[in-house]
Amino acid sequence: MANAKAWSADDVPDLGGRTIVVTGANSGIGYEAARVLAARHARVILACRNLDKAHAAAAAAITAAHPEGAVDAMELDLASLASVRAFADAFHQRYPRLDVLCNNAGVMAIPYRRTADGFEMQLGTNHLGHFALTGLLMDPLLAADGARVVTVSSGMHHIGTMRFDDLQSQRRYNKWLAYGQSKLANLLFAFELQRRAERAGARLISTGCNPGYAATNLQTAGPRMEGSALMESLWGWSNRLFAQDAVQGALPTLYAATAPEVRGGDYIAPIYYGRARGAPHRARCSARARDPQAASRLWQVSEQLTGVRYPI
Repeated sequence: MANAKAWSADDVPDLGGRTIVVTGANSGIGYEAARVLAARHARVILACRNLDKAHAAAAAAITAAHPEGAVDAMELDLASLASVRAFADAFHQRYPRLDVLCNNAGVMAIPYRRTADGFEMQLGTNHLGHFALTGLLMDPLLAADGARVVTVSSGMHHIGTMRFDDLQSQRRYNKWLAYGQSKLANLLFAFELQRRAERAGARLISTGCNPGYAATNLQTAGPRMEGSALMESLWGWSNRLFAQDAVQGALPTLYAATAPEVRGGDYIAPIYYGRARGAPHRARCSARARDPQAASRLWQVSEQLTGVRYPI
């Protein structure tokens, strides 16, 4: 990797002619990644659950700052397979190919909830929604020359285990263990997609990344849902004292999406403080994330649960 310590958003190459989808791009890391991509002349689709916020807070702001870019906002609720399919159908109608898909959106450590399809919310949103989305966009991805799929995980994947006997946490729910499971699933998916692409001879790069500890609304959403003003305040203070900002947190995603030296199956994370801060760097992930048997099993289960089959 070329001098990873010095890499910054200034090193993102010109992306003119590229079409890029970023999920959850109306705020936080997704917004910052989309902003840089648009500044580098990419056509960026902000795939967001709240379309009004996407238009007002993201698309308009990015377009005003970078009129040379082309920004579009499209509705996508990853907690609903019907919404995922509607987004994919709309994308197919508008765009012939997709150069980069950034699977960024997610929820963290929230009270027990279920998606519209009955999945545990963290697994359903963070993994199953993105699994379905990527599969439904595979044709336009394969139509691009060397497309990339970047799946945003977390350092919390290290605490994750795939509980295939209770995948939806129906018998026992711990919000942090469920989050760790969903983030481990992200990496198992990313690396299995790369294996399948290679076996099929597809020119597709699939990577996983970790934004580190970045201050976004991800940390405070769970306490707010629980009605815990104390925990919301503590997370706010922690973010201000210890976290890097969302601009820095977006760098691993940007690196994985654009750097020419990135290879399929890479895991990109910050270089310092236990992968919590710093410039993006090719890093090691947990051995569980590299387990091909667990990845294959998760893939089969994900196909059954979502009804999405990949053409590779």
